[in-house]
Amino acid sequence: MSQENPAAAPGSAPVVEVVGVSKRFGKVVALQDVNLAVYPGEFLTLLGPSGCGKTTLLRIIAGFETPTAGHVLLAGRDVTALPPEKRPLNMVFQRYALFPHLTVAENVAFGLRLRHVPEAEVRERVALALALVRLEGFEERLPHQVSGGQAQRVALARALVNKPEVLLLDEPLSALDRKIRLQMQDELRQIQAEVGTTFVYVTHDQDEAMAMSTRVVLLCDGVITQIATPLALYQAPASEFAANFIGDANLLEGTVVERGGKLAVAWCGLVLEGLAAPGRAAGDSVRLMVRPEAIRLVETDAATEATCADGILERSSFYGFYWIHRVRVGDEMLVVREMGTAQPPSPGAPVRLAIDTARAVILP
Repeated sequence: MSQENPAAAPGSAPVVEVVGVSKRFGKVVALQDVNLAVYPGEFLTLLGPSGCGKTTLLRIIAGFETPTAGHVLLAGRDVTALPPEKRPLNMVFQRYALFPHLTVAENVAFGLRLRHVPEAEVRERVALALALVRLEGFEERLPHQVSGGQAQRVALARALVNKPEVLLLDEPLSALDRKIRLQMQDELRQIQAEVGTTFVYVTHDQDEAMAMSTRVVLLCDGVITQIATPLALYQAPASEFAANFIGDANLLEGTVVERGGKLAVAWCGLVLEGLAAPGRAAGDSVRLMVRPEAIRLVETDAATEATCADGILERSSFYGFYWIHRVRVGDEMLVVREMGTAQPPSPGAPVRLAIDTARAVILP
């Protein structure tokens, strides 16, 4: 499944096109009829669980794998049969792949010298690349003398110094601890915005994809299930898989009913109004998604215009600046995310939940 880039200017040509690509490893189908267009300046992330085909797709774009069927085009040119070194792109690997016997500057300069770029230009471009990744003063250090985050910056500088049209990144932050990883997410997004290079990024980390990407390509079992901006993917998932994989979701079984000439959804004795139900009729069973932050605890006797459900608080967990509550409503267990530090009721206490039906989604 392919979708148009909502942010692309009318008439803008993709820099990467994947057309009908399938990949088999023996009897294992890694990718099946994948179609994808990547536009200039995008930070596009391939996201999905382990084994979904995202790294295989990246390697096919890079030229390290040959598709069983289909084509790869770069700037409109079919490069399916070209080896990696003949393609106008670079790749940053998970393990950095720095030469241990070369200094930081020599690592960054390696590709330029291999192409016999004049030495004066090499020094200038290396200095600019190291400045871009905030590593001025590290030129003479060896890889074992820098931290994991700094080594990843060296690998990024080495990839960008060649001025590629497209940069491919295969889970480059997965080996870093959480604090450094969060810092590098911010730096990568800033660097990408500064240089304007198209980034195609692979990760299994949903938060990472949501924080950095202009668009996210969600894969499952070798098939693209949805392509959307992070916000659209979170607010309007196209499948139950997407709803569950991106953040937390309450999935509720409901029935379409008619109220005052309009369609609504009956769930657990309540009628949830204001939901979009295209193609549905009264009596249809539907699957509702409600994000935990679209539900809040209110006083049991509070007057509110919101749709409310009464339940029993099973347990609460504190995460520093928000609470996660688990509340039983009938046979359903709902997850509620509540910002703040106020102490919640004790487990076993009756509670009332106010549900923001405007943020509930009927899944296709």
